[in-house]
Amino acid sequence: MKLALTMLALSILSTTASAAALPEPQAAGLTRQLQAIVSDPAMPLASLSVVAIRHGEIVYAQQLGSKRLATATSPAQPADANTMYRIASVSKFVTALGTMKMVEQGRLSLDADISDYLGYRLRNPHFPDRPITLRMLLTHTSSLRDEGGFKWAPDVNLKDVLVPGGRFYGKGDMWSATQAPGTYFEYVNFNWGVIATVMERAGGERFDRLMRRLVFDPMRLKAGFYLDDFAPASVKDVATLYRKREKDGNELWDPNGPWIAQADDFGNEAPAAPAGLDRYVVGSNGSIFGPQGSLRISANELAQIMLMLMNGGRDKDTQVLKPDTVDLMFSRQWTLGGAGNKGNGDSDYFHGLYHAWGLGNQHFIDVSEVKNGRASGDRLVEGGGFTGVGHLGWSWGLNALFVFDRQAKNGMIYVSSGVGANPELQPGKFSSEARFQERITDVLYRGAIMAR
Repeated sequence: MKLALTMLALSILSTTASAAALPEPQAAGLTRQLQAIVSDPAMPLASLSVVAIRHGEIVYAQQLGSKRLATATSPAQPADANTMYRIASVSKFVTALGTMKMVEQGRLSLDADISDYLGYRLRNPHFPDRPITLRMLLTHTSSLRDEGGFKWAPDVNLKDVLVPGGRFYGKGDMWSATQAPGTYFEYVNFNWGVIATVMERAGGERFDRLMRRLVFDPMRLKAGFYLDDFAPASVKDVATLYRKREKDGNELWDPNGPWIAQADDFGNEAPAAPAGLDRYVVGSNGSIFGPQGSLRISANELAQIMLMLMNGGRDKDTQVLKPDTVDLMFSRQWTLGGAGNKGNGDSDYFHGLYHAWGLGNQHFIDVSEVKNGRASGDRLVEGGGFTGVGHLGWSWGLNALFVFDRQAKNGMIYVSSGVGANPELQPGKFSSEARFQERITDVLYRGAIMAR
């Protein structure tokens, strides 16, 4: 099986970047190191797909483990080059591509009051004189919070969630009472549900279809936010996400217990549309399509997106985004200053992970420190030396990284479909990430990008 997977990776490279591919002995050695991480009994992984790009060319691609684990009635199905993952928060990064395309087309403005798009006045009631803009949503400075929820059913209009007096407004927990719009960074999923709704209002069609027309179809990608748009052959390719943790209830971890499907268990049941989707009103609630975390895409298609961005928005013969739009998207919008609530952002979120941000993308500026007795920061490789832009993703057992250095055109992608132990109990040595995540990026960096 290992030999077959190695040959598969080499066949991918032969059609995409044969001149740049790692020599076979180096590629085989790198595969062995990654397999050791996947098989580590302290943190087994259900599957792992990786791509490394050096100087703008793919030098290594590999898939290990199973997109669906064995059951009593069916054998395991190995991950392969077509395996698609529910990519968690890397979805936000891809959503931002569609948003920036609409900005480029003049259908959206980064600094307009989003009330103008939504058709109703939207304000944080604690700061009624502060308009909220698309720039604030993309940079997590909108003053929205996730405490009031961030995904709503198709028959819910977000106006009834966001505006005082609405039937889903509750206690108004979705609004910060202390931080005004545009002044403070706090990572929030709900921003992306509002972004998708604004896109629908400006574009006149459902978010998932907008993304297909703006990004996926021009690049000839199978990726999508809504599984009903996939051909049956593509649904087969979607990986099930696993943890050795209960799915519901008290959600206890049991590293010695069975793998438990958490999401996309399509080996047992077909994907189903959200109840009431047939009555959905476009522009009322884009959160139903999961713009913050429900994109299904393969690691190889993520690599295609990365190469497009490295090449000034050009994918083969198609100019997906203008070079100026790409530059704007990755321009620094926020850098952490101060500490905690006394500064300009939540410096404690996820053990101090976030230090800088662009428009829908994290800037990894190579910070490593110790906070509250554990490693903290956005460092990607041991000892430092790699900075870049991109996004992390983790949810339902899925763990992913999409990051690249725009100047050097070096990049790393990894996607894992399941963890066999609680990552919080295995913290990293030099960053806010878990140790297994650090090991993956470090091995990719040294074995593919820095390899000679």
